Amino acid sequence: MGGHAPVERYNPYTGRRVVAGVDDAVPTAAQLGLEPPRFCEACGRRMVVQISPDGWWAKCSRHGVFDSICSARR
Repeated sequence: MGGHAPVERYNPYTGRRVVAGVDDAVPTAAQLGLEPPRFCEACGRRMVVQISPDGWWAKCSRHGVFDSICSARR
């Protein structure tokens, strides 16, 4: 019908699909900015994560690299 399919999103800390109206608990460390995302928000796949003293980067095999600088979480 010409409309776009809804875009699925995934919780970057649990990997579960985000469903409107359903709460998905975010770990306390993640809320405080102490934990990097472990799952891709676009596809829910587990990412390779590298943590350094001044930040982190995470790589999804399908969607590329996410960096703490880009997300202002450093």
